[in-house]
Amino acid sequence: MRPEPHLLHHLLDATAAAVPYSMAVVDGARSATYGELHAAARHLARRFLAAGLERGDRVAVVLPKSLEECAAIFAVAMAGGVVVPVNVLLKPAQVRHIVADCAARIVLTRDEQLGELRDAFAGLDTVLLTTDGADAAELTPDLPLPRGGIGEDLAAILYTSGSTGRPKGVMLSHRNLLAGTRIVRTYLGITAEDRILSILPFSFDYGLNQLLTSVEQGARIVLLTFQFGADIVKAIVAHGITGLAGVPTIWAILTRATPMLAKTPLPTLRYITNSGGAVPSETVSRLRILLPETRIFLMYGLTEAFRSTYLPPEEIDRRPTSIGKAIPECEMLVVTADGRRAKPGEAGILVHRGPTVSLGYWNRPDATAEVLRPHPFRPATEGGETVCFSGDLVTEDEEGFLYFVARNDAMIKSSGHRISPTEVEECLMAMGHFQQVAVIGLPDPFAGQKVHAVAVAIREVDIAAVMQAAAEQLPPYMVPRALELVERLPVTPNGKVDYVGLVRERTHG
Repeated sequence: MRPEPHLLHHLLDATAAAVPYSMAVVDGARSATYGELHAAARHLARRFLAAGLERGDRVAVVLPKSLEECAAIFAVAMAGGVVVPVNVLLKPAQVRHIVADCAARIVLTRDEQLGELRDAFAGLDTVLLTTDGADAAELTPDLPLPRGGIGEDLAAILYTSGSTGRPKGVMLSHRNLLAGTRIVRTYLGITAEDRILSILPFSFDYGLNQLLTSVEQGARIVLLTFQFGADIVKAIVAHGITGLAGVPTIWAILTRATPMLAKTPLPTLRYITNSGGAVPSETVSRLRILLPETRIFLMYGLTEAFRSTYLPPEEIDRRPTSIGKAIPECEMLVVTADGRRAKPGEAGILVHRGPTVSLGYWNRPDATAEVLRPHPFRPATEGGETVCFSGDLVTEDEEGFLYFVARNDAMIKSSGHRISPTEVEECLMAMGHFQQVAVIGLPDPFAGQKVHAVAVAIREVDIAAVMQAAAEQLPPYMVPRALELVERLPVTPNGKVDYVGLVRERTHG
């Protein structure tokens, strides 16, 4: 009997041994079977060892979404290292911060990127490797791969991009990553027959999970870097895609700016999933109309605990604004500011417990202590544990379904009122005039903060009429002082709306 995987690369080891000739990855005109992907990963792992990698050393992988990046993620684990995927959309200064912060022993990139990034690595104690034109002499094919390691070992560091200040590295163990793989595969029902379209970066926890889930099940993952929504639709048709994961901006593009979607039957698309923020209920309704045979999974999670909740597709019509219930193997607690278990309908911080709770932030013990805390209701004498305080305000209904209110630190405080940006966004989106809406709080000398809406319009819109309609549906203190129209909303490298950047641009110029 084959032992159960407990390290990241065991997923690829097992699948390559079982189905070596099955297609693993499609990357444009290139592709690789599981046997080929496994061989490429072992080849690269030996290059890392030849370059001096030791157990626990960090490897920053600065590559575009590609076959090489897929192989590298498993190769680092095979060599006993810790993978740090870096989004290639980041600026050189941001890349330097990540490489320096995690003290990467090796940086893996491409020759074409190295030119513009070389200055970012100047003075750092790292070894630069490229995936292009490797010298055969340095591959040392007979170098044995290390054995050992346990599930609690550090496997990956993912740098968060949506918070204030410089990104922090979230530490994930092998056990964290394998638990997330197992859990998501279970409730999505992923099998070897699935063909998954990968449009999210592997530096994003859910993008990485797609790769791991696909490999665990022996499914096929199709890599896509897209410019327009039509590119996604064409890829679904061309590859018979069965599963697609996105963030709210993706669904806004597909439902509002992709006429091709309404004209193109997608009979193979079994499910779509959302993470990285709440999808306005109006957008969900459009997705239901445009994809009537596709199951829609609305999910909530955070890198510090990976995935927390999901809403079963059969509940969408009854609870379109809910983030669902806890994922398998996990429990969610709603805790008030004074430490009580919140009553139904009472807002509190969502607290996550289970096998996906991360190891904390790399080299930031104080920040880690703010998020990872002792279980609020289980003292150490009764087997206390570490849980993750998400920082998100939610409510729970009588049946245990959860509803997102706002990031606790993103609540707009105006004239003594605490205002949920999400609630105002829902109101404006429901009017049908906008592709996207982002609501932020801007400094105000009298109210403390004022509500400000930034929107992308579908067509010409009467702002005065929209504001009047909002005044009829929202209490006065929630009505935006201004509605600003822009061509597009700024996004983070993971595709989420960059609320911090919106505020910064309007307060600092």
